[in-house]
Parts: sequence; structure tokens; C-alpha cells
Amino acid sequence: MTARVIIAAAHSGSGKTLLTAGLIGALRQRGLSIQPFKCGPDYIDPGHHSLVAQRQCRNLDAWLFGAEQLQRHFCHIAANADLAVIEGVMGLFDGYGALDDTGSTAHIARLLQAPVVLVVDAGGMARSAAALVAGFQHFDPQVQIGAVLLNKVGSARHADLCASAIEQHTKIPCLGYLPRQAQFKLPERHLGLVTADSAKQTILATLESVATILNSTCQLDRLLELAQTAPAIDLEPLASPTVEYSQRPVIAVAYDAAFSFIYPELHECLQAAGADVALFSPIADQQLPAGCAGIILSGGYPELYATELSANQAMLVALRQAHARNMPIYAECGGLMYLTEAIVDHAGECWPMVGLLPGASSMQQRVSLGYRSISSCHDNPLFSANNHVRGHEFHYSRWENPEPSKAAYRVIAPDGTTQHHEGYQAGNLLASYIHLHWLANPSMAQRFVATCHAWVEGSQFRSDRLDL
Repeated sequence: MTARVIIAAAHSGSGKTLLTAGLIGALRQRGLSIQPFKCGPDYIDPGHHSLVAQRQCRNLDAWLFGAEQLQRHFCHIAANADLAVIEGVMGLFDGYGALDDTGSTAHIARLLQAPVVLVVDAGGMARSAAALVAGFQHFDPQVQIGAVLLNKVGSARHADLCASAIEQHTKIPCLGYLPRQAQFKLPERHLGLVTADSAKQTILATLESVATILNSTCQLDRLLELAQTAPAIDLEPLASPTVEYSQRPVIAVAYDAAFSFIYPELHECLQAAGADVALFSPIADQQLPAGCAGIILSGGYPELYATELSANQAMLVALRQAHARNMPIYAECGGLMYLTEAIVDHAGECWPMVGLLPGASSMQQRVSLGYRSISSCHDNPLFSANNHVRGHEFHYSRWENPEPSKAAYRVIAPDGTTQHHEGYQAGNLLASYIHLHWLANPSMAQRFVATCHAWVEGSQFRSDRLDL
């Protein structure tokens, strides 16, 4: 059994990521091995936790994953750690909708029977903090709020005022606090925090400072005792069929400063499906990896690196040639933007891109985000036609497909009707704004690798050759 605790909050912006990463660092300073997790769809926060934990953070998403699949995945990943520290998403009870908390931190707390530490932004309040905690304490009896952590505290006296009120009125212990200091802030940009890879030393220095402070202001022994109260859920990972080909196809996966939104399970699923993975940089590399038989262009920040991406003509040509040969190409979100004719950045500057999708992708002021249910319009490199899948969307750019007949998906409303069409498909090219989780859809990797293998052999992919 792995001891575990969830770090949640009343709302986004309360300081969950900073406190979670700080606690991971503080516990590592005590010599403990910590397995970090992040609730919900997120590519950025896990990078901070991976950096400080020196272990790959994993996502737990109760909307994308089935309940048993999530529990088994958690047990498998956390098995050899002293403690699992799980950062929540948004507010504790925020999930799929106003009347449905599917995918919320609370949902995952129930599935993992994990005690919750509630982060309270104490700025501008004292006794009112008790009322806030009491509301969360009684909202769902199945969610155990085992402790409170205070953030943005003005002084030790301020912390005592809040803690005394909380403990008096709720009987929930306050484990400590993080003082309000300007240096305790992680750098941000329009999709949230700056990625850990792009400012590693600055971010690591901040998190180490937070860890050192928490070691003196937080009762870590009581946190560990709380984590140990979680009951056993020892489950084996779900069996995943391993496919072997006489010649393993090479899948080229874009990964650099512009394209870094990748769940680690992507590599694992592709390898289990019989492929070798080769990373490449659309910013710096002049050609695709040798012998590649398929390409994956992940999400990220292509608009921030539009100058470099547009200037790398050799890579633009290589991708056009790969598509002309009908090599399987899958792109999502930032990858879709890169494949359009141009990216129009926030300043209105137009940067020519690969041009496999008609029209330009333009940066907007409003974000498009949320969970999405989709159905594939046609057979494609990931799915057969009319396959229903769950994904998520989070982007500030906009691209309109001028050829509706080439849409990749139908986006399905809760009542089962089609809301709109989305994405683009042309031969073995599939592009969409919707992010998919490969472990949540295990047949995706088998089908994509089989399509790539068939491409190498010069044959047509046949789904009847796969046990999907």
C-alpha cells in the first residue's frame, strides 16, 4: 500500500501547484521518495513536480479514464514510492459540469480513498477561513478533508488567527502555512505557468526555497501520518497486449520548446504496440529521424517560436514530403497550428508554416477549454469510423476548416447530438485541437503503429489484422 495525500483548494489560483511542489521538495529533503501525480488534464504543472521530485509526474483523470483503470494505473506507478503526493485540479469539486463532478479532484479522492489537504488562500481573511473550510468539510461526506494548509499568509500571527478559527469550528488541523513573499511565485504565460523545461534553474530555485520554508512552517510529520491513514488498494496494472513486428517501425515524436505537451504514457503505449520512438525538434532539426515511418506533432507553444519554426525551411519541406508519400501523421493542438498555412501571433504577425492544412491559425484573446466527447467521421490512423472517444481542449488560437467534408471528428453534446465538426483528415494525416490520452484509449497506439508498419511495407492497413 502506498501512503497518499491529495493537495486541493477552493479555487484555481490558490497556490496548489506551488505548495504541492514545495511539499514534495520538503519531503525529499527528509530523504523520502515521492511519486507526484496531477489530477485532470495538464501538461505544465506535472513538469514542476517532476523537476523537484526527480520522478516522472503522472496525470490522473477520472473523466478520460475508467475508475478501475485509474486505480490500477495509480497503484502501478506509486508502488515503489514512500508517498504519493497528488495535486488537484481547479477547485475541489469542479469537474465536468455544475451538477456533475466527474473528473474533479473530489472524484479522484473518492476513487483512491485519499485524504485531502485543503489549501486556503488566506490573503485578506482570518476567522472567515473557518467558514470556508466548514463549507468544504460538509459538502460531500465521502471526501475526507484531513487537514488545511494556509497560503499567502501575512505573518505568523495571521497564521495563528486563521488556524485557531479553523480548528475551533471544524476540528480539522491546520498543518502550517506559506508566507506571502514576492519570490514565492512561479512565472506564467497565457496558458498558465511557464513550462519547467523553459526556465528550469529559476523554477527549481523557487521550489527549493519554498521547500526550505515549509520544512520550518509546516508539520510534515502530521502530514505523513495523515497520508498513512489511506486504506490499501493494491491492484495489478491492467494487462496491455504487447505487439512485436519483425522490423519495429520508428515513430518520430516532436519534442522541444515549441512542442512539449506530451503525456509520458504516449511513449510507453507506442513501444508496447511494437514501435521505436525517436524524438525530434521542429525548431532545430533539419530532417526527420532516420527511417521514420510515422510522425506525431504534439501540443505546445508554437506561437512563441513562430520565427524559428518558419525559418526552418528544411523541416517544413521534410514534413510536406512525408505527407506527399502518405506517411501517417497525427497532430494535436499546437501540432495542428504548425501544419496550417501560417500562424498569426498575438501581435498580428503572420508566419508561414508547413501548409498541409488550408488557412491560418490565429491567436485569440479568449480561451477554448473543457472536456470533449467526439466521434470519428471516417476511418483514420487512430480510430475506425464512428468510434466514440473522450478528450480535452485548451487553446487560445483559432483555425476554421474551410473544407467541412475533411473534418476529423463530430463533437458530441451531452444529449448525444452533434455540436459541431472539428479537426482535419486527408489520407493518413489526422489533425485536431483535441488532446487525447493514449493510455485511456489503448487501441490508438496499436492502430497507429500498425498503420505505420503497413506504410513501411507498402501495403494497406487492415483493422481485421488487429485484436482491437
